[in-house]
Amino acid sequence: MSNTSRKGKGSRAKLREYILENVGKVMSSEELREVAENKSEWARRVRELRTEEGYQILTHNDHSDLKPGQYLLEDPTPLPAFERGISKETRAYVLDRNGFTCQMCGAVAGEQHLYDPSRKARLHIGHIIDKSMGGSDEPSNLRAICSVCNEGASNLTLDRPTAQKLLIQIRRAPAQEQLEVLSWLLKKFPEQAKDRLEPK
Repeated sequence: MSNTSRKGKGSRAKLREYILENVGKVMSSEELREVAENKSEWARRVRELRTEEGYQILTHNDHSDLKPGQYLLEDPTPLPAFERGISKETRAYVLDRNGFTCQMCGAVAGEQHLYDPSRKARLHIGHIIDKSMGGSDEPSNLRAICSVCNEGASNLTLDRPTAQKLLIQIRRAPAQEQLEVLSWLLKKFPEQAKDRLEPK
């Protein structure tokens, strides 16, 4: 890993460069954290490469051969991705409206953080409904959120649905949506699909 060529670049740029150098190779969370120089938000930067830049970086959620903490970029060509277009004026308006205070924990910008005394509270603008779920960049869908809560919010997972609940949702969906689910499952489980679909 040539850290010298990445000197002076931000975490996201370093990660993008490293991941593109390792197309087709399984990468671990440890090596990606090292590339980002142990920045606490390295996983968020990887998500941004997926959601904002369109790089199809696979995890164990996408492919059954990958273990938790493993990442794989099979194709270096990004898919079209949405851009986050929040203007400086909108950012200023949302921060002012929210009193320069995190809307999740109440931390005030620049003060020592309540939940992590080793850090000062830094505020970001976060989406209430994420862009990937159809949320907009309108001020009504934005809030001030500190970096500690932002990391927690991005790692938050809902209760896992049962197979029965998933099947109910899939049966209710239009045929085109069902085909997308099938396509995703065939990609995630290629070996199992081949075993089940081949005539015996």
